[in-house]
Amino acid sequence: MLDLQQLINGVYDDLQSSVGQGRVADYIPELAKVDPRKFGIAVTTLDGETVSVGDADESFSIQSISKVFALTLALGKIGDGLWRVGREPSGTAFNSIIQLEQEQGLPRNPFINARAIVVADILLAGHKPREAIGEILRFSRFVANDETVSIDPDVARSEQATGFRNVALANYMRSFGNIKHPTELTLGVYFHQCAIEMSCRQLSHAGVFLANGGRDPHTLQSIVSHERARRINALMLTCGHYDGSGDFAFRVGLPGKSGVGGGIMAIAPGRASIAVWSPGLNAQGNSMLGTRALELIAQRTGWSVFGP
Repeated sequence: MLDLQQLINGVYDDLQSSVGQGRVADYIPELAKVDPRKFGIAVTTLDGETVSVGDADESFSIQSISKVFALTLALGKIGDGLWRVGREPSGTAFNSIIQLEQEQGLPRNPFINARAIVVADILLAGHKPREAIGEILRFSRFVANDETVSIDPDVARSEQATGFRNVALANYMRSFGNIKHPTELTLGVYFHQCAIEMSCRQLSHAGVFLANGGRDPHTLQSIVSHERARRINALMLTCGHYDGSGDFAFRVGLPGKSGVGGGIMAIAPGRASIAVWSPGLNAQGNSMLGTRALELIAQRTGWSVFGP
């Protein structure tokens, strides 16, 4: 029988010599303050067991991992019409404007910044920004089963003060009519969404519905349909790590979504949800140590979607 606690303890120990590698996201001033030697792992299985090691109970800014929860909400709001455009890997940086210009303001997928800003704009419809932000936060708390999940206001302000590229993306898309609200309102929602804080333990809880075909395995409540969960997982596998998505699929073989705060949420369908955190990033903006940890976990469990 697989001893998950022993397994992740072994992964954690085996990677200690690499702790601190990579570069923190210093272009966001609040994230530049994070200790690059932080490292945590948590795994939540479908039977409700959670095992963890390291800094798994310390909250961090989940950043683009929040796009999974915002996308899930938007699908509930407007349905599968959201899939009409935007399912392809970008092959460019997460904040690229080049591809957006070439493709007439239509972003490739919901996990690059441009399309995630469109999703925030969809969630803003019929709401004030504060209400839309509250809706995203409530959903994040709901799937994590933890009312202490919060937004770090300092990170949100830091993003607003330095997010010039995102401002450019939003204004460019509005020129094509793909953003419906004033860009400062839509971006306010987006920046606060990215400033949600979770620990690895909370994040592993939050992803478990995607490992269970869209249903909370503890309450048996349906959060999304089985088909929709499958599609979200497919998108995470192909697009969840920006222009490093192909390499992540090759090495890890699990649907996953990264954030520049150093977190990654990975899904082992039918088995578990995994969260890792290490702030040092690689050149594509994904956690260097977190990716390696997931590679070892997938190898040692045989959970890769491509087989053991």
